[in-house]
Amino acid sequence: MAYEPIWTANPDKLNKFEFVKLEKDGLDVIRTIIEKYSVEGFDSIPADDMDRFKWAGVYQQKPKDGHFMMRVRINTGIMTTAQARALADIARLYGRDLVDVTTRQAIQFHWLTVESLPDIFQRLEDVGLYSYEACGDCPRTIVGNPLAGIDPHELMDTTELVEEINSFFLMNRDFSNLPRKYKISISSNRYNNANAEINDLALTPAVKVIDGEEIIGFHAMVGGGLSAKPHLAQSLDIFIRPEDALKVAVGVTTIFRDNGYREKRHHARLKFLVADWGPDKFKERLVELVGELPSRGEDKTIGWQAAYFDGVHPQRQEGFNYVGLNVPVGRLNASELVQLADLSDNYGDGKIRTTMSQNIILSGVPNHQVKELLKAPIFQRLTPTPKHFMSRTVSCTGNEFCNLAVVETKQRAKVVAEYLDEHVELDEKIRIHFIGCPNSCGQKHIADIGLQGALIRTPAGMVDAFDIAVGGSLGPGAQLNKALKGRVEGDNVGPVLAQLLLFYKNNRLSPEESFFEYVQRVGVPAFQEKLTEILASEVVAS
Repeated sequence: MAYEPIWTANPDKLNKFEFVKLEKDGLDVIRTIIEKYSVEGFDSIPADDMDRFKWAGVYQQKPKDGHFMMRVRINTGIMTTAQARALADIARLYGRDLVDVTTRQAIQFHWLTVESLPDIFQRLEDVGLYSYEACGDCPRTIVGNPLAGIDPHELMDTTELVEEINSFFLMNRDFSNLPRKYKISISSNRYNNANAEINDLALTPAVKVIDGEEIIGFHAMVGGGLSAKPHLAQSLDIFIRPEDALKVAVGVTTIFRDNGYREKRHHARLKFLVADWGPDKFKERLVELVGELPSRGEDKTIGWQAAYFDGVHPQRQEGFNYVGLNVPVGRLNASELVQLADLSDNYGDGKIRTTMSQNIILSGVPNHQVKELLKAPIFQRLTPTPKHFMSRTVSCTGNEFCNLAVVETKQRAKVVAEYLDEHVELDEKIRIHFIGCPNSCGQKHIADIGLQGALIRTPAGMVDAFDIAVGGSLGPGAQLNKALKGRVEGDNVGPVLAQLLLFYKNNRLSPEESFFEYVQRVGVPAFQEKLTEILASEVVAS
């Protein structure tokens, strides 16, 4: 190691997994997978190295019968069609045809075996993609503006900046042993489409006049994260020139590495250190590491569109358009991904863009080609004009594959969205997120309506159920949603949400009052009263 692991000075203050990481760096497992485990098979993998598989971007999937889930880094969500075809080939050959888009713009596979991993690693590397460090206690996939380079609402194209910072951290052993996972968000879009407030480090658009010249750069937020104890990131009083962004990212990550908590894994994220130190102390330590930085300039974030881009929209380049497609609950198959690649090559710029809302964008479509593009049969399912509720429904993997989830979420979310589209007529598109456990991979806390899976005992036995939370939003005035009391059986989620939505629709001040604004005005107790009434009704009880 090129750095000194100063945290080992107090070994009784370390959780047991810290000793696993000190014994063997997580990155070392990649070579072991290729040379040993892929040859000798699943049963040859010891428990400690199975835990280190995360650094290869691989987890055991449920029911731990020899199959794995893999995430592939798609930095800022932009891939070439050659990369998309390589991903489709992997899904077809090894992943039972499944391709999932995650809430961090990654591509996720299932059903992989350890024997298949070396070939998958090589197929990814051949097209400039990696699963390495997509998981583990390290800097993970950098999320960003999926419209980088074509966005009418961005201050600068952040593509090269993201690549620079990603290249620095990827496989860098100075930062492969952090206290816990570490997530970076970089975007210059004015509508916060990289969800800055829920990341460990977020760079957001800003300008500042320095020596008489207006400089386009970034502000920084630190300490965001969800899971069982969610925190919104806090702003630092600094302005970052683009050429200083890597230096600041290295400084923040170094602070986390050397000062982050390693005693309890559930208390190890950067958010806990930031909460204890506060932004002023954090800035002081950062300046000690990287040197003086200008104070904050003018914040250029003006709203939040939750990374939704349905439909056809003009690009920054005159005469060209991007087309936002809905991928229901983020799931497609290999054939569909190949079809999208073909359409991008034939009508667009040869790129496919993934979003934090689990959807896909095709870009670079000339005006005269749009109508012809939209005739493609694939758009019957992956439509640019989805129904309102399906268009805004997000879901984690759920217990179909995830060992942490206690309920199924993907199919449940799809069924609920279809029910609401059939039974509730509403002009506003309400964001509904499903998660199967407290880790919140489906980002429940930032939804208009968030649903977290649980189990309840009934006369018929244990059944899936969900807790409901309302009123989440990011951007200016960001709020995490608030949980309601009253667990809802899974089969009743659609009818219960329909009644809650009608409560909003029938009592809002005007059609312009958003769901978030309504929750802020009437308060969570009003929703609690309504939910209690619904759960006591004969309709739900039956």
